[in-house]
Amino acid sequence: MKKEVTVKKIDKTDFEHLYSIIYQGESPKWKKWNGPYFDDYKVIDYETFLKTEIDFFKSDDVNGIYIDEILVGTVSRYWQDRKTRWLEVGIVIYDSNYWYSGYGSKALKIWTTKTFNDFSELEHVGLTTWSGNISMMKSAEKIGYKLEGRIRKVRYHMNEYFDSIKYGVLREEWESLK
Repeated sequence: MKKEVTVKKIDKTDFEHLYSIIYQGESPKWKKWNGPYFDDYKVIDYETFLKTEIDFFKSDDVNGIYIDEILVGTVSRYWQDRKTRWLEVGIVIYDSNYWYSGYGSKALKIWTTKTFNDFSELEHVGLTTWSGNISMMKSAEKIGYKLEGRIRKVRYHMNEYFDSIKYGVLREEWESLK
């Protein structure tokens, strides 16, 4: 039976759980797929997390992904260029027990709808991934994002080159999918 997926602000009572699913040791499974070519992950203690990272998770541009009220990941959005109204979204499911079941696609669909609703002036929502993350590419395409660009061999990881993959969806396309 499918579980209920909700996307909402992360409750402060969930911060400790969020910390525990992000910082699962030196090489968490989720980091293998979420920009592994960036060398920006390091384990920190909970107090440091609260002092240095929590403002990001409390911002209006980040929500938690809850499955049957259990926090399993986050969705986010950021401006590539606010002046030109170029916004991108992202998603991470930290708990691998919830991978490959359609939960990420459902959360991304909810977040995309919320993003268009929150920014009435927005005509496009983008999403960038890399060619090593097949699941993310399939998820984006499954819910209606279109492949808009491929920058070849710009992500070097594990002695191999990967492409940066750009997806996007226009408001009119998104609304026609409803």
